[in-house]
Amino acid sequence: MSNEELMRRAIELAVENVKSGGGPFGAVIARDGHIISTGVNRVTANNDPTAHAEVSAIRAACTKLGTFNLEGCVIYTSCEPCPMCLGAIYWAHIDKIYYGANQHDAAAINFDDSFIYRELELPMNKRRKPVENLLHNEALAPFNLWREKEDKVEY
Repeated sequence: MSNEELMRRAIELAVENVKSGGGPFGAVIARDGHIISTGVNRVTANNDPTAHAEVSAIRAACTKLGTFNLEGCVIYTSCEPCPMCLGAIYWAHIDKIYYGANQHDAAAINFDDSFIYRELELPMNKRRKPVENLLHNEALAPFNLWREKEDKVEY
């Protein structure tokens, strides 16, 4: 399938999802022009704030391929990824992102992520959500174990 066909599929998924009561977002993960997985926004349907289209597609692709590393794959998403999805795309090592609508289009229908970007630029003590470091030295225990672990799988 061409890039345009794969993007049209992501958009179709978003349209179908709205019609069935979900959010207006769809995503397709493909490799070499073949669809590996799809995802739609299921935040309200699943009562899961992380059930965005891109995250759902990543989870499905990883399950199908039996790996957490999606190198060689491309994601087509009906809208520019939010900060959470963008982070997931990077962690999944997806090679390229194609998007349809942009963050300003999403903000115009009350899906505005700009506050998250602004929050991340602030020092922790200036953010709207209180952030406090607690038990730092004790929290290093699993890191120390990981550092010494000889059979760990790097990611």
